[in-house]
Amino acid sequence: MPKARKSQISLSDTPYYHCVSRCVRRAFLCGEENGRSFEHRRQWVEDRIHILSEVFAINVCAYAVMSNHTHLVLHVNREKADALSTEDVIQRWHKLYKGTLISQRYLSPDLRKELHETQIKTIELTAEVWRKRLFDISWFMRALNEYIARAANKEDNCTGHFWEGRFKSQALLDESALAACMAYVDLNPVRSKIAKTPERLMPFAGNPRQEMPHGLPFTLPDYLQLVDITSRYIHPNKRGKVEHSLPTILERLNIEHEHWLTLTTQFETCFKQAAGKVIHLEQYAHSQHQQRVQGRQSAMRLLG
Repeated sequence: MPKARKSQISLSDTPYYHCVSRCVRRAFLCGEENGRSFEHRRQWVEDRIHILSEVFAINVCAYAVMSNHTHLVLHVNREKADALSTEDVIQRWHKLYKGTLISQRYLSPDLRKELHETQIKTIELTAEVWRKRLFDISWFMRALNEYIARAANKEDNCTGHFWEGRFKSQALLDESALAACMAYVDLNPVRSKIAKTPERLMPFAGNPRQEMPHGLPFTLPDYLQLVDITSRYIHPNKRGKVEHSLPTILERLNIEHEHWLTLTTQFETCFKQAAGKVIHLEQYAHSQHQQRVQGRQSAMRLLG
């Protein structure tokens, strides 16, 4: 039986996760079928992702909107959520949901004065529930997928499930896994000829640190050079070669370029529930009370 989503996502192990949602009933999220175009739905997803990244304390590191599924690499910033005031939490939540009558009155300085002490206490307790949801990946994916499903079903004039019941999540346990997964996601549209260049959402933090920072743990120029070289090497319509000098980030991560190409084209098949070097997979398995370390062979072969 699959593990509950809340037990699969463990912020004590990593704040970085790769999430995949797939359509059901042979539905098309984007692309074309029988002369009908669904390409406009790509903008639905991208616009919704931007809105959610402003509401939730969750950063979008990378994303790809494919014909029948989506990829997102997410970073949970719990510290940001914890630093929000009660009023900030309510204002963010109201951008997506109506909230309650009391929460709506609380945001009005004049009406707030009329609230009883017990009502103030009630809304503060409610805001704490909402605060936890603001750094909850399941709530982020729910706010994305339910919105797209309703819009698609309305357009298709049908009811029922649009997405598979559960999104798939992979824990990205170290910088190697994070970089490889991001490149894998960024290059999905390029390989499928959906896009010519990858797009970035999240600011880069600079040089790597012992603990992963809130931004990405490598520089933007290094990453873009890495993705550009990789795309030139694997793109079916190009004959470019990987330069003799590997990008700085690969040298830092100690990944051979052949292994890097495997990771960035087969990431989902190389790793299942979690991705990273062997030592990090072992730590994750221990914290998740798993009897065996999943992905050990791939980690030893590809990440050293």
